[in-house]
Amino acid sequence: MENIEYFDKYEERLTELLVQQCTALGMMDGQLLAAEELEDKWKEMAPEYMVNAVPQIQEYPTVSVAWAGYIGLGIAALWDKDWEKYKDNSALYNVFVEPRGFDCMDEYIMEELLGIGLESNEYAEIESVMRSCGKTAISMIRKENIEPQSPDAFYVFARSVKVLFKVGVSIALKRLGYKYQKVTVDKKFDC
Repeated sequence: MENIEYFDKYEERLTELLVQQCTALGMMDGQLLAAEELEDKWKEMAPEYMVNAVPQIQEYPTVSVAWAGYIGLGIAALWDKDWEKYKDNSALYNVFVEPRGFDCMDEYIMEELLGIGLESNEYAEIESVMRSCGKTAISMIRKENIEPQSPDAFYVFARSVKVLFKVGVSIALKRLGYKYQKVTVDKKFDC
């Protein structure tokens, strides 16, 4: 990967754009909420995700990117509920995909892992945000004017789905009540 600086900047720009977008829609508070162990799990799951997502790009470009956000939503829910049960699962990706398949993974995660009813307003709001984020990512990919099916196109796509995963994690963590809070440390406890 020769252009690592380019890909890093692309990922940073997309992240900033989606955080602004999600904040404007009330799904974030101006920053990504994150848990390092979840990002580490994404690194394990990403190759399996790419196997399912890449063939979808041509017909369903938004889905191919946005479904990573649903995995982020799902993994954050598992992390909050019982991470000890899931953290060492080397086939964690299958927890999201096997019950209903890749195409219906979004519904499974929303209904079964997040407990959000298919007909609820919250379901519609999250679905709208995920779709919007996916469309924004696809639009940004296209504006990069990268040759389709090239190595650079693959890397930009991979960075995009990584960002969508992080967005999904952040949305779920906020929904679960997590937030960053400024803490003042007393000097006498300074090590």
